[in-house]
Order: sequence, then structure tokens, then C-alpha cells
Amino acid sequence: MIEFTKVNKTYRVAKRQAGMGNAVKAFFSREYTTIHALQDVSFSIRDGEMVGYIGPNGAGKSTTIKIMCGVLTPESGKCVIDGRIPYKERIAHVREIGVVFGQRSQLWWDVPVIDSFDLIRDIYRVEEKAYRKNVGELTELLDLGEILQTPVRTLSLGQRMRCEIAASLLHNPKVLFLDEPTIGLDAVSKIAVRKFIRNLNAEKGVTIVLTTHDMQDIEALTERILLIGKGRILLDGKLSDLKKQVSERKTMAIAYQGTPPTLKEGMVLAESGEGHMVVSFQPSELPTPEAIAYFAANTKLLDVSVSDITSEEMVAKMYKEYHL
Repeated sequence: MIEFTKVNKTYRVAKRQAGMGNAVKAFFSREYTTIHALQDVSFSIRDGEMVGYIGPNGAGKSTTIKIMCGVLTPESGKCVIDGRIPYKERIAHVREIGVVFGQRSQLWWDVPVIDSFDLIRDIYRVEEKAYRKNVGELTELLDLGEILQTPVRTLSLGQRMRCEIAASLLHNPKVLFLDEPTIGLDAVSKIAVRKFIRNLNAEKGVTIVLTTHDMQDIEALTERILLIGKGRILLDGKLSDLKKQVSERKTMAIAYQGTPPTLKEGMVLAESGEGHMVVSFQPSELPTPEAIAYFAANTKLLDVSVSDITSEEMVAKMYKEYHL
């Protein structure tokens, strides 16, 4: 479905020192610096797959998305999506993709949402029957009924984002690019959007590329992640495998009554307070059942929970490891 092969993209950016004198000097003679946004980036995404594309600000995520959308042309390398080269076959390509940018709107600000939908229908030349069917389904699934007649400028951020997602799907795209789709949303709206995206991928087989800084989105929606940093793909694999690769340590939180238990060899105290304690340990050295049995035998155990490294901790550790 998506083939990215040794793609390179650079930007030439003007720079100058602060101050009026330097501003006048730059007017006549400018200095430029070259930014390598993408450097030999290669990956492939199967038809119907949902992939999380993560990395720090300035890593090259948006540049990658824009090349896949046909907005930018790479300087070298090749991008092929469903047999098409996006930047050479833009009209045919955009009919098959949907794009949602969390900080940019494709809806017209001063008109009701349904009018924006009608305009998008005309742009993509969607047949009337298919359009009405899609609007009805999306209205029900994203709970848009009460806001379709409302001007976009009066909507809350959560309402607008649900409308943005619906607008990107009116023409039945095969590929959906989501760039920060839940940015700024409240908890209820985030859960609703995540549920819709999961169902869209599972039931209709839409290929989805998700870029976000919210690791809860990644954990809730994707199994595979691509980590990009300084314009290069650094990691590609399943989220669970990457967690094990970064750290195999487990965290155990216990609630107890009475005297705090002493720690068994191999345990590291992470947090303690009255009636509770959090420790970490290496399962290869101290099996989880043995750790639980130890606390059960040495204190009045009220509750226990065991967890792996969180996604946020994993990403922070990877950023630190790769000096991002």
C-alpha cells in the first residue's frame, strides 16, 4: 500500500543575528542554513494497517505526511501509495486519501458544518447517494446531529475535530493520515475519537497513519510504531516488543496493613508511603509470582498490581538514548 524508499528532503532557511543593524545587513546579503528534514527514510505499510508515527518536534513527521499527501516533492528517493506517486498524480491520489491536521482546518469558518460538507462533496465529485449515506453514517458514529447546522467558528475544539474527521471521510478514502487528531480534546472527546478510528480501521480496512505526541493515542490505537528522529527512522516494530527492548523491568504497586515489609534482593524501591509501596524488579532475576508471594508472606497484603514500563516512559527513554 505505502512504500517509502530512501527519501530525502532538505530545506534552505535564512538566518540572521538579532538587532536592527543585522536586519539591514540581511536585507542585502542573507546567510542560509540547510536543514535535513528527511535522510534516507524507508518504510512500508501494508493495506489495512494502522501505524503510529512518532518523534520529537522537528523530527520530520509532518514533512513525511506532506510527501505522502503529494504536497511536497522529495529531492531523491521514491514514495509510492497504492501504485501512484503522490506528487506526480495529485488529482488521482487525493481522491483516495483523507487528511486531518489537528491544528489546521479544512472547514469554512463562517458557514454551517453541513455547508462545508456540501462543498467538499463538490470538490471530490462524490455521488449524491453515496454522499448522503456517508453523511448519515458519520453523523451517527461521531454524534454530529446537533452541530451540523452550526457555524464552524462557534464549535468547541472537540466538536470541530469530530467534524474534521468526518469531512476527511466523505469521499471514502482508502488511506487516512491523522496528524495530532486529539490535540486539546477533553477525555470524553478523546475516547469517542479513538473508538471511531479503531472501528474505521477494523470494519472498513482503511489504512491509517497516526502522528501524535499523545502516547495514550498510540497505545490505544496502534500495534506498530515508527520512531523518527533528526530525519532518520530509528526504530520500527511492535509497541510491546519495543517496550521489552527498552526495558524488561516490571513495576509492582502494593497496599498493605501494618509494618512496611523489607525488600527482597533484586527489588528497587521507587516510591513509598503510609500503607503503600512501589518497587521495580527484573523478571528474569525475580519472577513475578515469587515477588508477589514474598510480599504475601511478609506483610498483610491488601492489594497488588504489576505493570510494564509505560509508553511515555519508553518514548522518553528512547529520546534520551538517541539524543533527540
